[in-house]
Amino acid sequence: MDLILYSKPGCHLCEGLLEKLEDIATQRGDVTIETRDITTREDWFAAYEYEIPVLRYRDADRGEHPIPRPSPRLGSAQLEKWLQKSIGSL
Repeated sequence: MDLILYSKPGCHLCEGLLEKLEDIATQRGDVTIETRDITTREDWFAAYEYEIPVLRYRDADRGEHPIPRPSPRLGSAQLEKWLQKSIGSL
C-alpha cells in the first residue's frame, strides 16, 4: 500500500502521524510512505494549508484517494486497524 502524507516542517501533528506510519511500515514491510512538503508547491499549499496532516493512498492504477483524518491519540497498532477499516485492506 502506498500512502501519501501532506505535511509541512514544524507541524507536530504531521510528525506524530509520520512516526506511527513508519512504525506500521517497518512492521508490515509492504507499506510505503511518501511525504510531501506543502511549502514546496503553491497548489499543495493552497489546498492543504489549513488541513494538514492530510493522508491519502495510491491505488494500483496510481490514482490518489483521500483518507479521513485519524485521531492523533491513536497508537501505531490502533492506527493500523483504523487504516485497514478506512481503506479496506492494507
